Amino acid sequence: MRLSEILRLVWLNLSQNKFKVILTSIGIVVGSATIMLVLAIGTGGKEEVAEQFKNLNAGAIDISCDSSDSGGFSFEMPGGGSVTVTNMGGGPGGGSGGGTSGGPGGGMDFGGFFGFGQEEESEAVTLTSEDCDDLATFVSGISATTVSYSTTASVEGGDMTSASYYTIAGVEDNYAAISNLEMAIGDFLTEGNNESKEKVCVLGATVAKEIFGSAYDAYDGIVYIDGRPYIVSGVLSEMGTVASGISPDTAIYIPYETGIKYITGTNISPTITVIAEDVNQVDTVMTDVESALKESYPNTTFTISDAGSKMEAASASNETLTLLLISMAVIVFIVGGIGIMNVLFVSIKERTNEIGILKALGCSRKDILLEFLLEASFTSLVGAVLGVLVALGITPFVQLFNVRVSLSVQGAVLSLLFGVLTGSIFGFYPAYKASRLIPVEALNQE
Repeated sequence: MRLSEILRLVWLNLSQNKFKVILTSIGIVVGSATIMLVLAIGTGGKEEVAEQFKNLNAGAIDISCDSSDSGGFSFEMPGGGSVTVTNMGGGPGGGSGGGTSGGPGGGMDFGGFFGFGQEEESEAVTLTSEDCDDLATFVSGISATTVSYSTTASVEGGDMTSASYYTIAGVEDNYAAISNLEMAIGDFLTEGNNESKEKVCVLGATVAKEIFGSAYDAYDGIVYIDGRPYIVSGVLSEMGTVASGISPDTAIYIPYETGIKYITGTNISPTITVIAEDVNQVDTVMTDVESALKESYPNTTFTISDAGSKMEAASASNETLTLLLISMAVIVFIVGGIGIMNVLFVSIKERTNEIGILKALGCSRKDILLEFLLEASFTSLVGAVLGVLVALGITPFVQLFNVRVSLSVQGAVLSLLFGVLTGSIFGFYPAYKASRLIPVEALNQE
C-alpha cells in the first residue's frame, strides 16, 4: 500500500472521530502546555537572575561586621548570692571591673580585683574609608575599594503632594564605577562633593519618575531630604539590579560624608566593597581580607560575601525550580501517553474486522503498523498544537503573579516534538499488536 493511501485512511479515521481524538489528546494538551511554560519560566528566571546581578562585578566582595556580646562569667557565693564578673575594663590589681551582685542585698566589684581569666569585650566597629585604604595597601589582588551605607529618610519635592520615604545611600565617588552604574543624564557624585559635604544627590530611575515624572525633569531639580534641599546632579539609567544590598532604581545617592553630617550621624553600619583583580582568586582575597581586618579588629565578627556566590545561589534555586516543573511535565506526558495507548487498544478491538479486511486485500504488517502509529502520532500532534495555544493563552495570567515568562519559538517547537514523540512511543505497542493479527481470525472476530 502506498503511503498516500495510508495517510488517507488515517485522515478518514481521525476526521470521523473528532471528539474522541480531542478527548484522547487531553493529556498531551496539558503536557505540551506545561513543557512550553516550563521552558518559558525557566528562561525568564535565568534572564531575571542575569539582570539582577548584571551590575555586580564578578570579583566584587562585600564586607560588613557584627558585634558579639560582651564576655563574662558568674559563680555562686557561699552566702547564697551570685557574682558576675564582666570585662568592663581594669586589669590585674585594677579597680574598675564589671558590676557584680553578691550576698543578700549587697553588691561588690570583683572584675579587677581577682585579675584572672577575663574575656575581652567585643568591639563595636564602624568600617570607614581608612579601612578601605588599609585593605588596598596590605591585601594583594585588590583592584578597587569603596565604602557605602544605606538608610531611609523622608523625601519631598517635584510633583509630590506629600512626603514619602526612600532608601538613601551614602557612597563615595568611585561607587558608580565599581557597581557598573550608568547615568541616563547628568553626572555621578564627585570626590569634591564628598570632601565639601555638599548637598547634592543622584536619583535612581524609578525615584526620578515618581518624584518628577521623568529623568529629564528631575535633572538639576531640588529634592528635600529630611527637610534639607539637595540638588539633583544626575539620574541613573534603569538598572533593575541590586548592588551592595542597594537597589539602584529605588535609591537616592548622596555623598558619604554629607549623609553622616545631615542624616545619619555616626550611627551607621557601612559595607566595604572590594574588587578582586582575578575572579579565580576571589576565595583567596576573601581570606586575606578577613585576616587583615582581624588584625585591626580582633574581637569583631565580619560577614564577607562575594557576588559570584550570590549569582550561583540564585541560579541554583532557579534551576531547581525548573527541574521540578520539568518533572511535573514529564509525569503529565506519561499519563497522556498511557491514555493514547488505552484508546488505541480499544480502537484495535473495535476495528479488528477492518484490519482483517486490509490484510486480506494484501496490506502487509508494516502497512498496518504504520497506519496505527500515524494515527497515534497525529492524535498527539493535535494535542501538542492545542497545548501550545493554551500556553500562549495562559501566559498573561501567569505574568499577573509577577512571574517572568519568556516565550520562544524554540520552546513551542520542542513542545510539539515532545507531544508527537510521546504519542509515537506509547502508540507503537498497540500498532504492533494490530499488525500481528492473523487475517482469518480477524475476519471471524465478532
